[in-house]
Amino acid sequence: MKKNLFRRLGTVICTAAVSVSALAMFAGCSTKHPEITINYEFDGKKYAVDYVLSRNDAPQTVQHFIELANAGFYDGTIIHDYRSSFLYGGGYKIENGELTEIDYYSTVKTLEEEGNTFTQSVWTLDDTPLYTVYGEFFSNGTRNQYRTENYHKAGALVMYYTDKGNYNGDVKVLRADGGKGNGGNPYQETKYPKNSATSLFYTYTSTASQGTLDDNYSVFGMAKDYEGQLENGLLKAINDYTKTLAEDVSFTTEINWRLNRYEPFEALNKGDIDATFNVPLEKQIVITSVKVNKY
Repeated sequence: MKKNLFRRLGTVICTAAVSVSALAMFAGCSTKHPEITINYEFDGKKYAVDYVLSRNDAPQTVQHFIELANAGFYDGTIIHDYRSSFLYGGGYKIENGELTEIDYYSTVKTLEEEGNTFTQSVWTLDDTPLYTVYGEFFSNGTRNQYRTENYHKAGALVMYYTDKGNYNGDVKVLRADGGKGNGGNPYQETKYPKNSATSLFYTYTSTASQGTLDDNYSVFGMAKDYEGQLENGLLKAINDYTKTLAEDVSFTTEINWRLNRYEPFEALNKGDIDATFNVPLEKQIVITSVKVNKY
C-alpha cells in the first residue's frame, strides 16, 4: 500500500542520515514524542487535529497505533459513539446507511500480507500472535512512576478495549519495561481482557478528573491545540449543527451492538456482551486519515 511505501522510504532516508552524519548521539529516526494528525470530515468540512504521542508513557501502544495508521487502517472509519466527554472511533464504518464493524483480525492479517509490519506484544500461550497490544496502565502493571506525562484531561488520546465480561483467559505478553517490574523477565503470563487493545481509541473532551480511567486505559497522546482545533474547531461545528435540529430530532441514533464478534476466542465471539452506541448516522464524523508527521 502507498502509506507503507512512504514508511519504508522514510526508513531508508533515516538509515542514510546515520551513515552520512555518523554522529554518536544519533539514536535513530524514532523519537520519544512522535506527532500525528487525525483528519476528520463533518458536514462537508475538514478538520485536522494534531496530537503529540508519548513513548515515555506507552511505548508499545504508540508503536501499535503508528503501525495501524501507516497501513491505512483508520482511513474512512467513523466516530461510532459520540458522548459529551468522548469521541470513540477506530473500528467502525457506515455502509449503506448502517453501522458496520471492521473485522479487525482479518483486516490486520491482510494488511500484513500486503507488506505492512505489526509489532507483536501479545500471544496465546501456544505462541499464536493476537495483533493486540499490552495495556500500559496502572491496574495492568504499569506503575505510576512509568507514567510521567499524560493523564485523562481535555484532549487526551486513549487506547481502549471492549468489555470482556467474565472471560479471563491467559495470554503471554511482552512487557514494555523490559521486565524491570517482573523480576527481570520481559515476558509475563497474564489475563487477556486488559491486554486486548486492537484499533479502538477515543479522545477525551472533558476537564473532569478521571482517576479510574487512568487506572484502566492507556493515555498515549495529547492534542497539541485542544482549544483551537477541537473546542473551537470540530466540537464547535458539531455543537453548532445540533442547535439547528428540531427539539424532537437527535444528532445521534442509539444502537445496541453485540461486542467481540470478531474476537479470536470462541468464548468471546459467541457470547452475548453488548453495548449501546450513540451513533451520528445522518451527519457522520468521518476519520478520513491518520497521518504520522514525526516518528
